[in-house]
Amino acid sequence: MGKVMRRRVGALLVALVLLLGFQQPGVAQLPDYARRAVELTREYRVIPNVIYHTANNYDTKLDIYTPSDTTRIVPTVMFIHGGSWYGGSKEEDALKLLPYLAMGWAAVNVEFRLKRVSPAPAAVEDCMCALSWVVQHAKQYHFDPKRLVLTGYSSGGHLALTSAMIPPSGEFHRECPDSTTIKVAAVVNWFGITDVAALVRGPNERAWAKNWLAHGSYELAVRISPLTYVRYGGPPVITIHGDADEIVPYTQAVRLHRALDQHKVPNRLVTLHDAHHGGFTPHEFAVAYAAIFDFLRAQGLPTDVRPMPGAPAK
Repeated sequence: MGKVMRRRVGALLVALVLLLGFQQPGVAQLPDYARRAVELTREYRVIPNVIYHTANNYDTKLDIYTPSDTTRIVPTVMFIHGGSWYGGSKEEDALKLLPYLAMGWAAVNVEFRLKRVSPAPAAVEDCMCALSWVVQHAKQYHFDPKRLVLTGYSSGGHLALTSAMIPPSGEFHRECPDSTTIKVAAVVNWFGITDVAALVRGPNERAWAKNWLAHGSYELAVRISPLTYVRYGGPPVITIHGDADEIVPYTQAVRLHRALDQHKVPNRLVTLHDAHHGGFTPHEFAVAYAAIFDFLRAQGLPTDVRPMPGAPAK
């Protein structure tokens, strides 16, 4: 893990502490945030590297984090890592699940075929398969399919959006055909790509986007763009994006926000002023998560921090 990744993870952890309002320790006591971290290690079981799909002789895997002491279904977040569709890994981003685990949610951390294995649209197809797998195995792992949130950073934000927005009748369900319509409760989009086509042709062209498409056409780029699938009744979306982002233009977030408004889809755009492509400060993360939790509550999802077993009454 490089220095930039360590700074991002550190900022996220500090922001979580600030956001949840943890108190200073008393005499001979652990700080509440440290106590909570200790309890999380006991409260969750981790099931790593579960194969959810095989294509091109490649096994795509996911990790499951589920409360170990529950038989009831719980809200679940499905996380998709970033990396421009050709880098990154689920393991690098595992700590980004912490805000959801602190609320007692289950979590699924997904990998997909990177460009070196298969170019577009393989990643789109894989993540849609992962979503279908989560719903099909909801009973086994106590996932609540009616309280399912998708999230991801950068290209992972793009894949969270496509997984939630592309209808089951679409061409990208060919790897995991399923006629069931899956309606996710919300998408938390961290500076994700919303118009792939705009990144492969025109003034905002990006080499990494063209590289992912390989020999794919401009028309394919349109078909794997979340903006193509905005419609009335679509999933609620909250987007967090820095207006100084030099990698994924901020205009991509603005265009998605306007399209969702036009189709009366619940949504919110959180603009972090002068912020770039991730690497946010603890304050910026705290602002973002405060907005995310407010948005999730508005969709009927619980966001209270799970009580710590054995904690004294306050």
